[in-house]
Order: sequence, then C-alpha cells, then structure tokens
Amino acid sequence: MKKQNVDWQPSTSIKILQHRANIIRQIRQFFYARDVLEVDTPALSFASVTDLNLRAFSTQFNDPSSPHETTLYLQTSPEFAMKRLLCAGSGAIFQLSKAFRNEEAGRWHNPEFTMLEWYRPGFDHFMLMDEMDALVGPILGTAEAQRLTYQHAFLQVLDCDPIESDLVDLQKVCSDLGYADLAEKEQDKDVLLNLLFSQHVEPAISQNQPCFVYDFPASQAALAKLNPNNPKVAQRFELYYRGVELANGFHELSDPQEQRQRFLLDNRKRQQQGLPEMTLDERFLAALDSGLPACSGVALGVDRLIMLALGCERISQVLAFSYSKA
Repeated sequence: MKKQNVDWQPSTSIKILQHRANIIRQIRQFFYARDVLEVDTPALSFASVTDLNLRAFSTQFNDPSSPHETTLYLQTSPEFAMKRLLCAGSGAIFQLSKAFRNEEAGRWHNPEFTMLEWYRPGFDHFMLMDEMDALVGPILGTAEAQRLTYQHAFLQVLDCDPIESDLVDLQKVCSDLGYADLAEKEQDKDVLLNLLFSQHVEPAISQNQPCFVYDFPASQAALAKLNPNNPKVAQRFELYYRGVELANGFHELSDPQEQRQRFLLDNRKRQQQGLPEMTLDERFLAALDSGLPACSGVALGVDRLIMLALGCERISQVLAFSYSKA
C-alpha cells in the first residue's frame, strides 16, 4: 500500500515561534508589573454576540443529564464573561485567550486566533489609550501613537464629514469613488461609512506610526457609552498601524436597559438581512443589572501585533498551524 504524502509541518518556523513566545511573555510581564489579574474564562457559552458583523461557531453538547442536545457557542471574544467578573468585584483584569470567528481566512484572518483583552476600573478610554501606547510601542518599536477623531480622519482623507453628512451626501461620495451600484441601493448610512473607512481611511492613516481613531458615530457604539457632551458620537476607539486594525476599545456601557435595547436592535437588523437572530446573553445582562464598575476595556489581536512587530506578510507566518494545517 502506497504511503500517503501528508504535509505535517508547521505553518511557520521555530525561530518565529520563539519570537512569538517572547512577545507574549512581554505582554504578561507588562500586566503583572501593574498588578492586573490574569483570568481564564470559558471558550464555550450558552449565548453569543448579536453584532451583525460577527459570525459565531456553534456546536451541540450531548449532556447525559438532559434528553435534548444543547447548543453552545465558541466565543468571538471573552468580553461578556470578563465583564461578569468585573461585576463580581475582580478589579483590573486581563486575558490572553483563543477567540473564534466564522469569517474569512486570509492574510490578516484565521478563524481561530489569539486575543488580548483587558479592563481597567476607574479608567476612561483616553487613559486606556495611554496604557495601550505603553504596551504596544515597545513591541512595535514605534513612537507615541497619533490620535484622530473618526470625523477628522474622514475629513483629512476624503474631505467628508461622517457625522453630519446624511445618506444622500454619503451616496454621492461613494458614487464618485466608484461604488455607484452599491451606493444607489444602500439605505443604511453605516454600511457606506464602513465601506469608505475600510477602503480609503484605514489605508491612509497610521502608515508611519500607530494611530488611535476615536469618537465613532453613535450608531456604531456597540458596547460603548455615548459621549455626554456630544451624543452623536460614542466613547469608542480603534488602534491602527500601517493600515491594519489592531484593537477595538470602549468606555464601557454600564446601563443594562440600554444594552438590552442595543442587542434587540441588532436582532431586528439581523432579521431584516436574513441572518439568524441570536439569543441574548441573560447572564451578562443580569451582571450589568447588579452593577458594572465604571471602566474601560479593549480587545487586541495578538497575531496581528506579532505580524507587524516581526514584519510578516501573512497571519499564517506567526501561527504554529494555520487553519488549513490544523
């Protein structure tokens, strides 16, 4: 019988894996030095996110104590579980964990990836940006990050105001840039903003130094508070370097009723787009109801950070085994 030729080799070199281990050690030491507690939350949960842009993997649990199979979800982020710990009095916490998203696989994406997430009670989002700078700068070998509001980034790159422009204004900008077919049919302003941001703003900023973009439109608040001085924008930020999104952070929303309404709105939009509605995470909402301390939190893609630090072109170059070799 002829032996089958199977490619069992890693996706990357042992040398790069050694560099990866050193960066992860550096991350842990950063938080240990600041007395931030490392936690470990479940990868499987009874509920997942309602976000329209995220697709969760699901599986069936054959519980011997139950006559029915139970659907469990691989977590797209440890966020809900970590916030439950905050509500239970954990104080400042961080986690390095695997996250799972049923999305594309390519240069910057792997369906299973490593996420760094941390929460700082008593911090607003600007204080968290300061701490991110202190962590990321030495790893990337870069100077202090630039800061731009979402509005200023659009004005700088496209001479377009994303906050004050209406749908018709954005349709014209998109049409002028070659997206007429999509723009004429699209009735959701955020879809057009996301298109312009990803295709034109992201590649133009942060080429020479990291850049924080903050004050996202209120309609893109996700789990962030709205700005009390300008309710048109949310206290949300993202970190970019060389046109690559590295992190997404919030001055965290603590109002359980407002959070529930945002989840329900997501599900209505899911229904309109023919996507499955997601069961709300009632344990997370109950935790918010008991009281989330004023805090800010952020999730950072560790594999992308390592790619940029080592000058790698594809995410598979920093993974022991990418999904195609798993």
